[in-house]
Amino acid sequence: MKDINWNDYSLETQAIRAGHKRTHEDEHSIPIFATSSYVFKSAEEAALRFTGQKPGNIYSRFTNPTVNAFQERLALMEKGERCLAFSSGMAAIMAVGMGLLKAGDHVLCSRGVFGNTVLMFQNYFSKFGVETDFVDLIDTAAWEAAIKPNTRFLFLETPSNPLIEIADISALADIAHKHGSLLIVDNCFCTPVLQKPFELGADIVIHSATKYIDGQGRCVGGAVIASDEIIEKFIYPYLRTGGATMSPFNAWVFLSGLETLAVRMKAHCDSAFELAKWLEQQPGIDKVHYPGLASHAQHELVKRQQSHFGGIVSFELTGGKEHAWKLIDATEMLSITANLGDVKTTITHPATTTHGRLAPEVRAAAGIKNGLVRISVGLESLEDIKKDILRGL
Repeated sequence: MKDINWNDYSLETQAIRAGHKRTHEDEHSIPIFATSSYVFKSAEEAALRFTGQKPGNIYSRFTNPTVNAFQERLALMEKGERCLAFSSGMAAIMAVGMGLLKAGDHVLCSRGVFGNTVLMFQNYFSKFGVETDFVDLIDTAAWEAAIKPNTRFLFLETPSNPLIEIADISALADIAHKHGSLLIVDNCFCTPVLQKPFELGADIVIHSATKYIDGQGRCVGGAVIASDEIIEKFIYPYLRTGGATMSPFNAWVFLSGLETLAVRMKAHCDSAFELAKWLEQQPGIDKVHYPGLASHAQHELVKRQQSHFGGIVSFELTGGKEHAWKLIDATEMLSITANLGDVKTTITHPATTTHGRLAPEVRAAAGIKNGLVRISVGLESLEDIKKDILRGL
């Protein structure tokens, strides 16, 4: 196979072809390397590989050709130096924390992150002497005011879940770097198709590959992209020891997902934009959260920071939880599930699912009301999606 510099190609081409090291069998599709271990030509070669003096596969907990192909492809698409794949998005966040943090460190995190991310910082990293403060995602001054001399990194999701708020990544990168901290961006909602955090100053990008990267709700996985120095010094040693490994089969599924990511994201975004405009006209809805709407507080920012507005829409019903549950239960085609990024449209009630384990005051501080409904807009007919929602409205 020719030695190609995939940096010279567009994202759409990278998503389909990058990372494949064709074997002697001359296969056209990337194979699944379903093996736990590898055979060495000699005892000396085994020793050199284990010590890192000679490159090559060692053990599939941390070296596997199929997983390597996924890592290389995603790193190229994100315009990052190196990627490591993990067994889930939460495992990826855990790896970053375990690799970078020590007792006495401080973390700044946005309030609007996924509920389990909040719990990880509050309930688990706190056991090891790591302090976490939570700030308003879009209040840049609050981030700067809360930063401390021992702040190791700033962590955020943009757009946020489920209110679809947009952080100014460049501004937060400037704040973090001025104080000697790192900026970590969870890019799950946008994927590299819609947003490039590294170009805006981020140091680490995290993905739940379970969502849009897979795109069909088949597998669970995560990824961390960063400089080679950060990966090699902090993240890779944890993966090698901790074993939160992505399976070769899942990596193969995600590779297939990346091949169609660009066309899927455009379709998700186009339908979500139309649905958001339609929801604004419906009675019984107090507010629609979608950054493509002129009514969205960060509408101008998102036009500068993203190439499209995303596939997630959330809205607040006048009647609170009772009306939210009634709407959800009245649908017959939409999937009632907390997952997102699927070709199938999903609908959920964040206050009792994704953020249900948070204390009521924490949910209130994050702006997650009982009448809030989140929809991940799939690839079905938009008219059919509207009709299903109307059953509940």
